[in-house]
Amino acid sequence: MYFFQHLKTVLTHKYLVMKGCFKVGLYWQGIIHDLSKFSWTEFSCGVKYWQGNRSPNNAEREALGVSMSWLHHKGRNKHHFEYWIDYDLTSDKLIGGMPIPKKYVAEMIMDRIAASKVYMGNDYTDSAPYEYFMKSSGRLWFVHRDCRKQLEFLLHMLAEEGEEKTFRYIKHVFLKKNRKNKRRIHADTRRSKLPGKA
Repeated sequence: MYFFQHLKTVLTHKYLVMKGCFKVGLYWQGIIHDLSKFSWTEFSCGVKYWQGNRSPNNAEREALGVSMSWLHHKGRNKHHFEYWIDYDLTSDKLIGGMPIPKKYVAEMIMDRIAASKVYMGNDYTDSAPYEYFMKSSGRLWFVHRDCRKQLEFLLHMLAEEGEEKTFRYIKHVFLKKNRKNKRRIHADTRRSKLPGKA
């Protein structure tokens, strides 16, 4: 059993994600990120299968054929694209990925950066999250195309330009576009409700 080792891994990961989220203005998401990892289903798996250089969910999956910890985790954390899988009524595939709000895509970026830092240690570089994503990108047919494009774009920016510029872009461009659209829709809705408006 690896109680303290796993606890340290989780707390370090949460700290790094929180630090990144705070830098782009996602304060609440930074605070509540991955709280389900402290549930019995997830934490007990981590204690039993901790290895230090990869997710214990992978080891549980290899041992049992399925990771109950991962099934529990992905259904409670919106920064995983697996959370957004639903029956797809617009294609010939039974299931598919739904559009993901940008604030969760941004949290997804922080999650991938933090996981790479924790598991790679001193071998981490800003290109590591992008390289890891590209290894499996061809098999991510179930992820909404917009999310795939956004992830690839932002992770590539991280690899080429570094954290500071990427985080600044996420905060002032990527997330702000979404906020502007929401404000415009809200304003249009309010105007439509004014007396004399159809």
